Amino acid sequence: MSPIEILQEFNSCYLKIQAIAQDENWLLLIADKKIDPEVATHLGDVLHYLGEAMGCVEEIVEVKFNQETER
Repeated sequence: MSPIEILQEFNSCYLKIQAIAQDENWLLLIADKKIDPEVATHLGDVLHYLGEAMGCVEEIVEVKFNQETER
């Protein structure tokens, strides 16, 4: 996989996980205490770390793009 493909996959995952975190059914599961409320924190952590990973890959993609445009 190229860096841009990795970034696109990370972005896709991020959007899907973010949609779950904002989903009404997910929020009701937490509110009704049908699942451990700590899981909401874990999901937030996943989004945070995935965002951090995306930032690192974005730097690589930008460097590669800049090198290609200089040619």
